Amino acid sequence: MKIRSRAATALTTAVLAAVLAACSSNSGTSSDPASGEGSGDLAVSHVHGLGIDPADGRLYVATHEGVIAVSDDGTAQRVGDRADYMGFTVIGPKTFLGSGHPAEGSGGHGNRGLIQSTDSGRTWRTLSLGGTADFHSLVYAHDSVYGYDSTRGLLRVSADRTSWDDRAEIAALDIAVSPEDRDVVLATTEDGVATSTDGGRKFRAGAGQVLAFLSWPAADALYGVDLAGGLHRSTDGGTTWRKTGTVPGGQPQALTAVDAKHVLVAAQDGVYESRDGGGTFRQRLPVSSAEGH
Repeated sequence: MKIRSRAATALTTAVLAAVLAACSSNSGTSSDPASGEGSGDLAVSHVHGLGIDPADGRLYVATHEGVIAVSDDGTAQRVGDRADYMGFTVIGPKTFLGSGHPAEGSGGHGNRGLIQSTDSGRTWRTLSLGGTADFHSLVYAHDSVYGYDSTRGLLRVSADRTSWDDRAEIAALDIAVSPEDRDVVLATTEDGVATSTDGGRKFRAGAGQVLAFLSWPAADALYGVDLAGGLHRSTDGGTTWRKTGTVPGGQPQALTAVDAKHVLVAAQDGVYESRDGGGTFRQRLPVSSAEGH
């Protein structure tokens, strides 16, 4: 079925409020690259994306206040500007894709479309849809970009990062793509996980486990986090789920499973990492609402 939505859609009122509050104040305009503040100078109010850069093994956190690199010893540094990075994914060594809004006072389009960094987040350039699209979820799979454009509640897919195929309109918060089949796309909705078997052109109505965010690193390792921070794993593409643990820190903000055991989750009070599929977690970066978001 084709599920239509308003321009700004989300899973529940609570999650929608958190997402919109995190991105609304910076939608006007990117700042000059930061000089690399140390951990004591960082104030992270909301996290939108997570990834590990194969080039240096560091954790990169896309936030309302720029991209933060976190070393294993706990030191953290803002690596670029203070823009609001919404959709975010690491696709290779030093190579990130993103979207969002420029920093306040910097000028430029309010919605940055699809942007790319080839220097681990230090600098970015717009590839396409600048001024028109705001991707709140980005997945790179099968040499293509799958993006959920929040401005239209629309799934869009690109093989060259420049031209786009507009697919289903769906009221979703996050998407995931099967690592084995480019046509199997999942979306989190208020009624449960919605499934497409034709590349996102049509979705069946959401059903089953209600989840906020998804990540699908391996065929038998699909992860989802629910609104209370419960981490769930499916080995059959989302047909059945098993709870593997609970993420500390409150309501979830982002989820990335690096592989079948290595899971990264952002919550209200910090970014957490599990190396055992959700059995145990350690905090990698604190998150504070000190700036009021």
